[in-house]
Amino acid sequence: MSIVEKELLRAREAAKAANMLTREQKDQALAVMGEHILRATDEILTANKKDLTRAQEAFETQARLDRLALDEQRILAMVQGLHAVIALDDPIGEVMASWTRPNGLLIEQVRVPFGVVGVIYEARPNVTVDTAALTLKTGNVVVLRGGKEAYETNAALTGALRRALEEVGLPSDLVMMVTDTDRRSVDALIRARGMVDLVIPRGGAGLIRHVVEHATVPVIETGVGNCHVYVDANAKLDMAVEITLNAKTQRPSVCNAAETLLIHEAIAQDFLPLIARRMIASGVELRLDEPSFFVLQNHSALSHNEERTLALLQRAVEEDYATEFLGLILAVKVVSSLDEAIDHIGRYGTGHSEAIVTEDLATAEEFLRRVDAAAVYHNASTRFTDGFEFGFGAEIGISTQKLHARGPMGLRELTSYKYRVRGTGQTRT
Repeated sequence: MSIVEKELLRAREAAKAANMLTREQKDQALAVMGEHILRATDEILTANKKDLTRAQEAFETQARLDRLALDEQRILAMVQGLHAVIALDDPIGEVMASWTRPNGLLIEQVRVPFGVVGVIYEARPNVTVDTAALTLKTGNVVVLRGGKEAYETNAALTGALRRALEEVGLPSDLVMMVTDTDRRSVDALIRARGMVDLVIPRGGAGLIRHVVEHATVPVIETGVGNCHVYVDANAKLDMAVEITLNAKTQRPSVCNAAETLLIHEAIAQDFLPLIARRMIASGVELRLDEPSFFVLQNHSALSHNEERTLALLQRAVEEDYATEFLGLILAVKVVSSLDEAIDHIGRYGTGHSEAIVTEDLATAEEFLRRVDAAAVYHNASTRFTDGFEFGFGAEIGISTQKLHARGPMGLRELTSYKYRVRGTGQTRT
C-alpha cells in the first residue's frame, strides 16, 4: 500500500467524525487554529525562507515567488480569514427546500458534507489555511497536496492546524497533507475513487488540465484567468483608467488580474495616452495591436523618457491575446463595437472575470447578459472575484466550470445535499 493510500484511509476514517461535528466544535477549532498559527509565526517564516531560497535557485518567475512569499502581514491575513469563516453560518443541515406531496410525504432537501476533499495546488501557502477553514466548517476532511516548491511552508502551516485540532479534542486527520512530493502522488489522489469524494485543482493551466484529463473522481475545474477590461465609447475616461490600472497592477500574479484591455475606437485617441502613461509609470509592458501602437508611437506626451517608453510599447502577436501573463504585461486591442469586444472575449477568455466600463446602461446590461464568464462586472475591477470580497469569508478556489459550482467557492459550494423523506406509513401502488 502506497503512502498516499495509507493517508487516504486515515482521511476516510476522520470523515466519520467530521460529519458529526457541531457548529460550536467547528468554530472553537477554527479560533484555536488561528492562535496556533500566530504562535508558529517564526517557524512558518523560517520554513518559507527555505522554500523561497530554493525557488530563487531554480529561477522561478517573479510572479511565482510573489505567490509563495509570506510575511507577518500575510500570516495575519490568514488568521483573519479563519475568524471571517467563524462568523459565517454553518451550512450543514440547512433545509434548502421542503414540500409535502399529495400522499402526505414530507420531502426536505438538506445540505450535507462531501466527505473527503482533495485539494491540489502550487505556490500559494495561504490556500493551506483557507482550505482547512472552509472544509472544517462544512464538515469535510481535506487532503492537501501542495507543490514541492512550498513544501516546508505548507508542512509548518499544517502542523500548526493539526496541533490546534488535537488541543480541542478533535481528530488531527481532519486536516491532512500528502507527504509524498513525487508527481505520482497527484495521480494517486485524483484516481482514488471511493476514497476521495471531490478533487479541486488550483494552479497553472498545466496542472488543471492534467487533473481534469486524468482524474477518476469528480473534479471542480478552477482558475485560469485570461480576464479582460473593455472600455466602451461612453466610458468616463478617468474611471476607466483607475479600474484598468487596478485590474492589472494591484496584484498582477493572480488569476483575477486583467490580461487584455479592449478599447472602443471612438475613444482610443483620447484614452490610450492616459492609460499608457499610468501603465508605463507602473512598469507595465503593453503589447499593442497596430491601431493602438500607431496612436501611442506618435503621441508626444509619452516621449519624455523615450528609451523606457519604447521598451514598454511592443507590437502584439496573436498568442498575446490568449496568454495569462500573471505579471506586468497587458495586451491591448482597439475594437469597433461592443459586438467585436464580446466576440474577442468569447474567443480568448477563460470564463473567469470580465469587465466593461461604460455610462450607457443598455450597453452594460447587454455585456452582462451576453458575456459567458463566472463573474461579469460593470464599472468595477476584475480583482473583486474573490471569496473574501464576495462575503464568503474565504474561498477554496474560483470555479470556471458550470457544474456544480461557478465563481468563488465558499461554504455552500463545499456541500452536496440529500433528501430527507418523512412518512406516516405510505407505500407505493
